[in-house]
Amino acid sequence: MKRFACGDVIPGCGATFTAADEAGIFAQAVPHAAAEHGIDEVTPELEATVRGLIRTV
Repeated sequence: MKRFACGDVIPGCGATFTAADEAGIFAQAVPHAAAEHGIDEVTPELEATVRGLIRTV
């Protein structure tokens, strides 16, 4: 299982996402980023940052 905490990128955000793989994390985190943080585009830099913060649990 993989886990990502949005607060690792957006300080103060308490959302966390758990999925079987990174694709599952992104499937949850991208809509969250758009709805809650106004992030409409996942840049290559943001994607790399998120990938670096996804942990195996």
